[in-house]
Amino acid sequence: MSLSGDVCVVTGACGFLGKNLVQLLLEEEKLAEIRLLDKTVQPELVRDLEDKRGETTLSVFEGDIRNADLLRRACQGASIIFHTASLIDVTGRVDESELHGVNVKGTQMLLETCIQENVCSIIYTSSIEVAGPNPHGDPIVNGNEETPYSTSLKSPYSRTKKEAEELCRRAQGEALRNGGRLATCTLRPMYIFGAGCRFTLGQMRDGIRNGDVLRRMSPRKALVNPVFVGNVAFAHLQAARALRDPRRRALVGGNFYYVADDTPPVSYSDFNHVVLAPLGFDIREWPTLPFPVLYLFCFLMEMLQMILRPFVRFAPPLNRHLLTMLNTPFSFSYQKAKRDLGYTPRYGWEEARKITTDWLALMLAKERAQMKAK
Repeated sequence: MSLSGDVCVVTGACGFLGKNLVQLLLEEEKLAEIRLLDKTVQPELVRDLEDKRGETTLSVFEGDIRNADLLRRACQGASIIFHTASLIDVTGRVDESELHGVNVKGTQMLLETCIQENVCSIIYTSSIEVAGPNPHGDPIVNGNEETPYSTSLKSPYSRTKKEAEELCRRAQGEALRNGGRLATCTLRPMYIFGAGCRFTLGQMRDGIRNGDVLRRMSPRKALVNPVFVGNVAFAHLQAARALRDPRRRALVGGNFYYVADDTPPVSYSDFNHVVLAPLGFDIREWPTLPFPVLYLFCFLMEMLQMILRPFVRFAPPLNRHLLTMLNTPFSFSYQKAKRDLGYTPRYGWEEARKITTDWLALMLAKERAQMKAK
């Protein structure tokens, strides 16, 4: 079902996923208007998109997701929202109140605005972290939406994403002012990689500082299945098309879907090595303490962080949640998204890897030059 002629809003439009989604919408659909909503919208991004927009109007809505007037103006007359805006924090650098404000309160205000402005569909970008892993490090291998799992979320980021998911689920079927009903759909992507991924770029920076050597932070057996950003964007488009289709709207509405692709399962450390090895980076084993000792060390660092917080902003590079993620096999299937949304990956693994490595190659000289200048 085409979105032709619709007006859509993309929150977080200047983010890693948001940019890719906007570009895909311009390539695939003849939308009447795409509204770019973000805290800061770079003029160069808008200029780049102008060459691709065809007859689609591009409008900029700049400001905080918690600004009620901004949301009202952005949503007025729109038919679908892609809600990708989020604060991501895995190291504890961001106050939990700020995470809750953006990820939960922002989502709540957006849903309320959808109801007031008669927006009939919203696609929410969640995270694999709402599933786990739990503090026990219980593994999941090729799981699905029905896989039983004892989830106990300790990370503030994970908790806020889960709470926002629940808001979307409860909003399913809410009455709009014009007599229609709101439909919601939640997508849970795996770890997203691709050109523009700041996490992969951060790993490359660490490798440069260490003489082009990556430190193994996760064991080979802790298999996960990262997903290419272009495939995640396509899953969002397919979800929107499904909600646009009267025959599938009732099936998809209120549900969540894992988004993966055919990237071979690999540990986080080995994934970083795969995309950086063609650029001359090696990976080495380093002496590490037993997991229980590291877990205790992380706990003590978190306590120190809590004590110092009123006086000093201190974020340890490793915490218990991140340590558990790095050491737990945690992979999922996209078969339900394939069945209900008609999603299949647009990009195969080799193409996705090449795009990522080529981008890192472009960034490598800049990163080396910046480090030499310091």
